[in-house]
Amino acid sequence: MERALPPHSPATAPARPRRPRRAVAVALSVFGLLAGGVSAVAASGSANAATTDGLGSNWYASAPYLMPEDNSPPDAAAVMDATGQKAFQLAFILAQGNTCSPSWGGTSSIDTDTTMPAVIQTIRNKGGDVSVSVGGYGGTKLGQTCGTPEATAAAYQKVVTKYNLKAIDFDLEEPEYENTAAIHNEIGAARILQQNNPGIYVSITTAGTNAGTGWFGTQMLLEAKSQGFTPNNYSIMPFDGGFNGAAAQTDALVKFNQILQNTFGWNEATAYAHEGVSLMNGRTDAAEYFKQADFQTVLDFATAHKLARYTYWSVNRDRQCPGTVDPGLSGACSSVAQSDWDFTKFTVKFAGATPPTSPSPSPTTSTSTSTPPGTPCAPPWGAGTVYTGGNPVSYKGHNYHAKWWTTNEVPGSTGQWGVWADDGPCV
Repeated sequence: MERALPPHSPATAPARPRRPRRAVAVALSVFGLLAGGVSAVAASGSANAATTDGLGSNWYASAPYLMPEDNSPPDAAAVMDATGQKAFQLAFILAQGNTCSPSWGGTSSIDTDTTMPAVIQTIRNKGGDVSVSVGGYGGTKLGQTCGTPEATAAAYQKVVTKYNLKAIDFDLEEPEYENTAAIHNEIGAARILQQNNPGIYVSITTAGTNAGTGWFGTQMLLEAKSQGFTPNNYSIMPFDGGFNGAAAQTDALVKFNQILQNTFGWNEATAYAHEGVSLMNGRTDAAEYFKQADFQTVLDFATAHKLARYTYWSVNRDRQCPGTVDPGLSGACSSVAQSDWDFTKFTVKFAGATPPTSPSPSPTTSTSTSTPPGTPCAPPWGAGTVYTGGNPVSYKGHNYHAKWWTTNEVPGSTGQWGVWADDGPCV
């Protein structure tokens, strides 16, 4: 969910320091917010539904990424009041220079950090908490500099201890996940932290592709299998890879589920209970556009399949750009039409809460193609036929369209959360 670049001004900062670049120095100071955010299993019923200091783990599973010291950071307390969100994912921790010492953005040592504890305390005082994300796209990771899993774990343990964390997110991307030794160290560190900090919630985030994840992502999963390590979830980022709307994203999640099944020998339900998604709101680095309706469609999929995590990059971008709605990629606004905090309200819903009422209307599903009564019926639904997002069918006098990939699921049998959207009567 990030990318490492030199610091830049809020006006030109990249939309998400995830992949192509990330305001390394500043962006990472966000990590302080990590405090308690355990990237946890979703409220939708996945396996690890523990609680931390009274804050349900579903909130950590829904915690959106926030950068408090870069990209015109919003006031976290104000976002909490406006949306009902209780947890934030703060990014990013990197190695300080080429040492085995953790720092915010690779430049600010946690040993001398006095800023983030205050941010964390503000969130906790309002009944919330935070999680920290380590790694990201670009920059020097501790797995590259610490030499062994044990040394890497010791460095991350300093972060956990200083900020009293209940959760941590390992964002394994380029160039680190192309480095076999570094991934061995990172996965080993995650395993050791899990062992030494009972109850800590560990999520692994990596790149998404139209095939689910790529070769390096698959090798990372095999490394985890070889070490006997199972995190609370593996999340992919289905954007910046030629994705065209929510249907492509849900299709990638279906394919990633199959990769998890094949790698770990899980059945479909177990794989979904260990699977998560990390989205990007508005315009992406690759000039893809994901609007409120796309977030709703992926949320419907995540809820229906009981995914373990649903988050996005980033809260800093969860507002409409001033002046021109789409001035190009921005780290401080979404480049799509919206009301403030529209996208954060989707993570609140995933956590199982109801966002406060706002003047703006609720977004509708992007694939909605409602048809008025009397509309001719689409081709009849066929059991055993494979359907993908947007495919129309008719069944028992109603037209439907598929929200995502499906087969053998009877239209209308699973209600509003199922794969089939009811487009109304047909003749």
